[in-house]
Amino acid sequence: MLDFETLRLIWWFLLGFLLAGFAIFDGFDFGVGALLPWIARTDSERRVVINTIGPVWEGNQTWIILGAGAIFAAFPPLYGASFSGFYLALIGLLFSMILRPGGFKYRSKLQSTTWRTIWDHLLFVGGAVPPLLFGVAVGNVLEGVPFHFDEWQRLFYDGTFFGLLNPFAILCGLVSVSMLVSHGAVYLVNKTEGVIQARAKRIASLGPLVTIALFVLAGFWVAFGVQGYVVAAGGAWNGPSNPFTKTVTVHTGAWLANYGTYPWMILAPMLGLAGAVLTTRLVGSPKPILAFVSSGASIFGIVSTAGVSMFPFLMPSSNNPNQSLTAFDASSSHYTLMIMLVSTIIFMPIIIIYTSWVYKMMRGTVSSKYIDDNSHSVY
Repeated sequence: MLDFETLRLIWWFLLGFLLAGFAIFDGFDFGVGALLPWIARTDSERRVVINTIGPVWEGNQTWIILGAGAIFAAFPPLYGASFSGFYLALIGLLFSMILRPGGFKYRSKLQSTTWRTIWDHLLFVGGAVPPLLFGVAVGNVLEGVPFHFDEWQRLFYDGTFFGLLNPFAILCGLVSVSMLVSHGAVYLVNKTEGVIQARAKRIASLGPLVTIALFVLAGFWVAFGVQGYVVAAGGAWNGPSNPFTKTVTVHTGAWLANYGTYPWMILAPMLGLAGAVLTTRLVGSPKPILAFVSSGASIFGIVSTAGVSMFPFLMPSSNNPNQSLTAFDASSSHYTLMIMLVSTIIFMPIIIIYTSWVYKMMRGTVSSKYIDDNSHSVY
C-alpha cells in the first residue's frame, strides 16, 4: 500500500486533472453557448451551432461530477468549506446550468420566433455564467476565503455573496470566460463551414490574445497585490488530517514562492501562454484540429497555474490563516484514498475510452443542409 503522503500528492494531482478536464471538455460547449447569439444570425445558423455540441454536451458534464465527487470523497473539509462558503454562487451556477438542457431539448419544438429567441438567450446565460462564476471562485480562493473552525472543527463561513464579487475575483472570472469562449470558437471552426466558420475563425484568432492579456494582468496582480500563504511550521505531510497543526504566514507575492522551490512549476504558466499563442497561428491552418489541441493545452496550463501556485493549499483562510486547508491536512483517511485510487485506475480508462469513441463517431462538420434534411430529429 502506498504511504499516506504519496496518496495525498496523487489525489492533489488527480483533483487538478479532473478540474482541468472539465474546463477543457465542458469548456468548449460553454463557450459555444456563450457565442450563440453573436456567431449565428439566423434560425438555421443557430440550429447548426447548437447541434455541433448536441451529441456531446451531456457526456462532457461527467467531468464536473467526477471533480465534485473527488472533492467530497478525497478532501471532505474542502467540500464542506467550498459548498458552504460559495452556497449562493453555487445555486446561481446550478440554475444557469439547468437552463442548458431545457434550451437544447425545447428550443426547436415550436416554430415561434419569440419562443426560440427566448431559449437562445437562456442558452447564452447557461454558457456565459458558469465560466464567470468558476473564475470568480478561483479568484476568491487565491485571495483567501473568510472561514474558520471552532474547537470541535465545525466550520463557519464569515463572508457574504457580494463579498465574492471583488475586483480581482471578477478579473479571474473574465480570464475564465475569455479562454472558454475562445475554446468554443476553435471548436466551431472544426465543426462548421461557410459563414459560421468564418465568424468563428475571427473570434478564435482574437480571443486567445485577450486571454493572454487578462492572464498576464492577473499574474501581476497576484505578484504585487494579492496576499499569498506559506506554511511556516508544522503541517506534517504524512501526519493526521488536522488543520490545527500548522503555522501559516501571509504576505504579498507569497504565491510565487513555489516557483523558486519547484522550478518545474513554471511550465504551467508557460504552457498557458504558449498554447494561446499557438492557437492563434493554427486556427487558420488546413488542420484546425491542431488549434483545438493547443487551445486545450492552454486551458490546462492556466488552470494548472492556479493549482501549482497555491500548493499545498487547497483553500486558505483569510480569517484564521493557521486553519487553512491543505492537501496534507484536509484529506480523507489513508484507507479511503487507497480504495478510491484503485477505483479510479479501473474506471477512469473506461470513461476516457468511451469519450474518445463518442467523439470519433460524431466527427465531421454540421451544415445547414444537414439540419434541413433532419429537422425533426436534431435540436
